[in-house]
Amino acid sequence: MLFLIPSLLGMGIFYVIPLVGTFLSTLMSGVINPTFVGLKNYQELITNPIFRLGLKNTLIFISMAVPIGILVSLVIALGIKKLSTHKRLLQCIVLIPLVIPTASVAFFWKKFFEKNGPFTQLLSYFVSTDVDWLQSNWGLFIMVFIYVWKNLGYNTILFTAALYNIPDSYYESAALDGGSGWRVFRYITLPCILPTGGIVMIMSIMNSFKVFKEIYLIADAYPHESMYLLQHYMNNVFNKLDYQKLTTAAYIFLVLVIIGKKGFQFMVRRGCNSEG
Repeated sequence: MLFLIPSLLGMGIFYVIPLVGTFLSTLMSGVINPTFVGLKNYQELITNPIFRLGLKNTLIFISMAVPIGILVSLVIALGIKKLSTHKRLLQCIVLIPLVIPTASVAFFWKKFFEKNGPFTQLLSYFVSTDVDWLQSNWGLFIMVFIYVWKNLGYNTILFTAALYNIPDSYYESAALDGGSGWRVFRYITLPCILPTGGIVMIMSIMNSFKVFKEIYLIADAYPHESMYLLQHYMNNVFNKLDYQKLTTAAYIFLVLVIIGKKGFQFMVRRGCNSEG
């Protein structure tokens, strides 16, 4: 207990007390001489159309970006494993987006997708278009693309490591039994990388909330409605010093993250048990 006291004190001072304090503030109204209002802040927030827009876009973005990012990184990892040369070079290439500063990433993609930018000029060789990509419904797909590009290297390295940990004897036995490519992947590769896939899934969900930095620098605080995320709402409320709405939105945000994380952990454990 003596050795645990410093850790418990740190946990209480920096985590438990602020967590309880902010929750109590969600039940109050006003900063000076606050009054108890119960769940009124939650009711107002849930019925707020701007908050609901940010929440909807965030959920849509996660449901699109996370599976696409995992699938693409898995395909690249499988390709790297099959290569006979230049494996290290390809791994270094996919890791490059991770080391590029956020401001540089935002500046590049903002210029690339602007109305008369390189992307529009490239498409003009095939189709005639005059779209402001960052001010249209295509903004959501741009966010998904930037997220996948940014996090591709990290997921690929994890999957590559998992693939190399699979014993070659499994594949040799499958080849002797005449196993096809899909059956080998279904019954050998997939079950063996499933625990790593669960880690990648959780990390991908966590990283999907971090894409706000790039989106904020690209499209500012009030982007097109297709790019308006929950973090935009929280940031704008913070700038208006509306702390009750901010803490209430933060708690709803926290609950969503916990539910998503626990749900995927349950799915991974269930998948591992069924395969095992």
